[in-house]
Amino acid sequence: MVVYETGMLARSKAGHDKAQMYIITRVDDTYVYLADGRIRTLDHPKRKKRMHVQIVHTKYNIEGLDDAGIRKIIKDWMKEEK
Repeated sequence: MVVYETGMLARSKAGHDKAQMYIITRVDDTYVYLADGRIRTLDHPKRKKRMHVQIVHTKYNIEGLDDAGIRKIIKDWMKEEK
């Protein structure tokens, strides 16, 4: 069983945003709420079902971060991946 927690880096597995990287900002029973700092900001996160998201990295501390901080985390992780 996959555990979804706030601050985890995740990749979309389905939908028009397939393969897009996000940070999980909130979790409830059915959905995770995702932000990328550009189109999906912390004020307007993307709601996705848990089964449509793949966790790709451990947890980051996102407390007190703004959209620029979210973009930096995703950008730094993408550099490391390549």
